[in-house]
Amino acid sequence: MRDETELRENCSKKSEYLEPLVPNQMKWDFVLVCDKHEPDSEKDAKRMEFLDTLKNKGFITKEIEDKKNFYGVYAKSEIFQTYKGLLRNPDSGLQENVPITTRLCIVNFILQNTEISSKETLQKLIKAKVFEAAFPLHEQEGPRELLKKNWAQWRKILKEQPIEDIRSYFGEKVALYFAWLGWYTRILFPAAVLGLLVFLYGIFHFDSSQVSKEICEANTTIMCPLCDQKCPFWQLSDTCTYAKVTHLFDNEGTILFAVLMALWATVFLELWKRRRAEVVSEWKLYGWDEDEEELALQLINNPEYDLKMYRHSYIRSTILLLLVLLMITVLIGIAHALVIYRVVATVVFTQSDFEFIQERASTVAVMTGAVLHYITIIVMTKVNRRVALFLCDLETPRTFAERENIFTVKIFTFQFFTYFSSLIYIAFFLGRINGRPGNYVRVAGKWRLEECHPSGCITDLFIQMAIIMTLKQTLSNFVEYLTPWVKLKFRKSPANPKDKDKAHMEKKTQDLYKNYQLNEVNVFSLFDEFLEMMIQYSFTTIFVAAFPLAPLMAFINNLFEIRLDAIKMVQLQRRIVPRKANDIGIWLQVLEAIGILAVIGNGLVIAITSDFIPMQVYKYTYSPCMLQNRTDINCLTGYINNSLSVFRVQDFEWQMKLPEKLPDFMRSEITECRYRDYRNSDDYNYSVQFWHVFAARLAFLILFEHVALCIKLIAAWYVPDVPQSVKNKHLMTKYENLQKPSGGKLSSAGVTGTTCIVSASSREMAHSTDV
Repeated sequence: MRDETELRENCSKKSEYLEPLVPNQMKWDFVLVCDKHEPDSEKDAKRMEFLDTLKNKGFITKEIEDKKNFYGVYAKSEIFQTYKGLLRNPDSGLQENVPITTRLCIVNFILQNTEISSKETLQKLIKAKVFEAAFPLHEQEGPRELLKKNWAQWRKILKEQPIEDIRSYFGEKVALYFAWLGWYTRILFPAAVLGLLVFLYGIFHFDSSQVSKEICEANTTIMCPLCDQKCPFWQLSDTCTYAKVTHLFDNEGTILFAVLMALWATVFLELWKRRRAEVVSEWKLYGWDEDEEELALQLINNPEYDLKMYRHSYIRSTILLLLVLLMITVLIGIAHALVIYRVVATVVFTQSDFEFIQERASTVAVMTGAVLHYITIIVMTKVNRRVALFLCDLETPRTFAERENIFTVKIFTFQFFTYFSSLIYIAFFLGRINGRPGNYVRVAGKWRLEECHPSGCITDLFIQMAIIMTLKQTLSNFVEYLTPWVKLKFRKSPANPKDKDKAHMEKKTQDLYKNYQLNEVNVFSLFDEFLEMMIQYSFTTIFVAAFPLAPLMAFINNLFEIRLDAIKMVQLQRRIVPRKANDIGIWLQVLEAIGILAVIGNGLVIAITSDFIPMQVYKYTYSPCMLQNRTDINCLTGYINNSLSVFRVQDFEWQMKLPEKLPDFMRSEITECRYRDYRNSDDYNYSVQFWHVFAARLAFLILFEHVALCIKLIAAWYVPDVPQSVKNKHLMTKYENLQKPSGGKLSSAGVTGTTCIVSASSREMAHSTDV
């Protein structure tokens, strides 16, 4: 404990708000790396011109030759004096010396926006191989060691994060990400417990469901074939286990859980807004303005900077909208391709020689389709990023912050459709657009669409979500951690003959080379982490009625995600460039949009996907309890038989090829089969009960949406965005600032003058009234 206290004190003394040491002690702000170019070559000339341009802007550079050419870059104090002079906002949080994170942010901005005579910036020079990399150095001791000890370790998985230490080393933007992720994980815990209780409720009633009992006992109920190509008739009791599993996720607790999760999403956002206000208030960034910050940096980089004004073009916006809609259409088309795969796969598996696969053809098709869906997600994620960047370039954003917001909206939209198009089909269209026996809807006039199980479609949605979420949170995280770890180990491999001379290097050069060997930080590094969490948040809220274990899976994943990201940033990657921020930015609007979609999505799942509404209609309209006024039986008795329509085998269309041999019963004995629908047995038109169920679904959906949205609005009103203590603190600060010009007290002259003005204004008002 004493060692940790001493380490923390040393850290605060060394680097929290102090400028780096003098250049001859190698405390560089940034390091540029390049290969050894031939003298007087074009690359060498561009390199020298870029370094000379930096010197003219007030930088000190020094070349350190080794296996690579390292160029230390150090900014003189005049640059930061200019920065402090430009930002005179009392809420800007500037002290006598700028924090090291702010210093690195300023230096990075100037480096990235410095141009040589050919109009090439640093990034273009890196692409042209003039430079290989540019990065700030990790500190070999002090704050980094503190983060390694208290944060970036797996055994600290349950320990609270040192947000202030993260901020002092990586900057406010990274610190806010981890503060949000930690808060999200903490609030996930009650949702995870509630979801687990709902799941356990289904397990405790696993064998007591009246619907499951009827399916398991339906030995004489013959169902229509599931495909056209010699698929057999089958007994409803064959799917006994499937029916019991369905009841795990489609029970009375699901409804209450969906409503509570809509409330949870709202409370989570409101509590985060309060938490964010407290944090940024402590950082003295409550009134910080991103546009003002960027303008100040532009003026520091170029005092003759021409202000870029806001522009809007309806023609450009229309073109961009059409291109976005075209991309969404492509993503929906991919979802349709997955639907076709499941249709064809069901036929193939039904005709399989393996009895296990043959009996579970539909379930196996859904599971393999989910795996294929995950593969398409991996591929389309890269395509979506390229398309989003292309559209951002077309939109010509004014600033980097605006570009980031535009890109965020586009990539999240594309990723949302990539992840959820197939789930939307399973939830709301599967088994509802496939037609009926004798008049099936077919793909290319050949393969008929899938049907729902007699106990409902919600299990198919659960299987799809469980597989995608499990693969995403295991394989993706495994690759995310293993890839940089393997790359780093490979670079440090002793098999490399160049590393034999490492022992003879000077310690300072070793530090440079160690930083160079670390994995490069992607410009989208923090963005990718946010996007990953937003997709997870969507899974956790939008279809939670079908997958009550989603919050529990998200909670467990996030415990590891926090430490994984910490280890990656502190030990496996080069130091991320700090950026100032006082919020998570446009991601907050994304969270609010997901919250609204969660209300709509869960309402639709309960009203359309779940069998909750048909059961209630039967229970209170068509059951023995209502028609026969019986109280000695379960009111759902007879529900399954009531929900199945009768079809005459002689009315099958010509595409239907029945098998020559049928299991357990002769073909001549089968004149009728059953299928899931509410239709008349004579003309196959919808029955009156169908319209009763349809009206009940619609009424429940409207009621659910309004109740849930009202609860959200009440919760948002009840929990203020900003704590009163924070408001009072800033009110007091403004009051004290107003008193400073007169030495803390208003002079009598000032009071008299004010009184005169008020009196004059009063006379004018009185005169106006008289007139």
